[in-house]
Amino acid sequence: MKYMLMICGDEAYMGDANSTADPPGCGGWQEEMTSRGILRGGEGLRPSSDATTVRVRDDEVMISDGPFAETKEQIGGFSLIECADLEEALEVASKHPAARFGTIEVRPIWET
Repeated sequence: MKYMLMICGDEAYMGDANSTADPPGCGGWQEEMTSRGILRGGEGLRPSSDATTVRVRDDEVMISDGPFAETKEQIGGFSLIECADLEEALEVASKHPAARFGTIEVRPIWET
């Protein structure tokens, strides 16, 4: 089953947005999950200040700068994994370095 790991945290602790390098410590996690055949993809996201939010209400398109939610934690990246079950997906998420300072939301993917 496929799962998306949404990596959330305080952007002040998520590293330099202009850096092209992996966040500290993530390389080892990526290598382990790739060698286990679990990691299917993923990317880091630019900061929420670079986001644009789109809503349509009563056929009117509303566009605003920044994220939709005013919250301290933002989605900083994602990983797409394929695991045998939720238990394995949770084990994989718990090993992600960002779990030590932020939140990893594990969400199943609808498969067609």
